[in-house]
Amino acid sequence: MKADGEADLHEIDRFDRGVGWIAYPDEKMQRASHAIAVPNEETDTDDVWVIDPVDAPGLDDLLEEFGTVAGVVVGLDRHKRDSAAIATRHDVPVYVPEWMSGVADELDAEVERFGSRLADTGFEAFRIRDSSVPPWQEVGLFDGETLIVPESLGSASYFRGDRERLGVHPMLRLTPPTEALSGLNPERILVGHGVGVLDNAAVALEDALSGSRRKAPGLYAKTLRSALGI
Repeated sequence: MKADGEADLHEIDRFDRGVGWIAYPDEKMQRASHAIAVPNEETDTDDVWVIDPVDAPGLDDLLEEFGTVAGVVVGLDRHKRDSAAIATRHDVPVYVPEWMSGVADELDAEVERFGSRLADTGFEAFRIRDSSVPPWQEVGLFDGETLIVPESLGSASYFRGDRERLGVHPMLRLTPPTEALSGLNPERILVGHGVGVLDNAAVALEDALSGSRRKAPGLYAKTLRSALGI
């Protein structure tokens, strides 16, 4: 599922103030990372916020296209990824939600905590999931246009049921995060596994949430067939 060795940066999800990449395009897990540019009125330049990054050759050149790195964000308690290494390289902190436990102690970098807003980015931060069984702490970010969902939604094949552009994580199919994600009406959705949805995103979100339980058996059967090579 997860590749290692030499990364090969593959760009995804480019829009006017953001970009994404998959560092190992051939891996089944399809770990996606993103950078969002936010205007800085004091410096008259753009701050770049890097979210759940996996490092790759050429990444710094890609980030430089959008501005100066201001911080690296961990959106899921399991998504340490290469956040500490990238933050250290750019001499910025790793930002972790104030309620997220465990991961901050595992980061070899300066850590800043954030609450209901991510610094001065314009992104509201909200809990998508905060569970001990299974262990799962995930923050969503939304600025009125761009919705970032690190794990509960994805577009990698093992997330998507029949005719879905976006799907609920297989472990959450029977208990989708409807309360946390309903009513947001995003223009685009960026996810931690797979390419994002850059058009008709609100429709894709509603379809994913409303069809989660109904399409669960088909998704599980597809996953089993894939595992057995059928």
